[in-house]
Amino acid sequence: MKISELVPKQGNVELEEVEVTEKGEIREFSKFGKPGRVCNITVKDDTGSVQMTLWNEQIDEVKEGDKLKITDGWVGEWQGEKQLSTGRNGKFEVLK
Repeated sequence: MKISELVPKQGNVELEEVEVTEKGEIREFSKFGKPGRVCNITVKDDTGSVQMTLWNEQIDEVKEGDKLKITDGWVGEWQGEKQLSTGRNGKFEVLK
């Protein structure tokens, strides 16, 4: 699957190799009395780019320039823009 093929509310997204081109500011929050962190990154392939949301420990696993493989991802929409995440069951792997 390629980034250009992603549509909002799509699940089971499999991306073989995307490159992290930008890592945004890490924001801290509290939900139900528990602290958390969130960060947006931009990933790209040869068809386009998309924002991806990282949560908590995921943030420390990724840096600009990394190549990721995304398994069982989810595409949401925020302010009219597609946004990729691992959702409940998905995961990503940093490729060596």
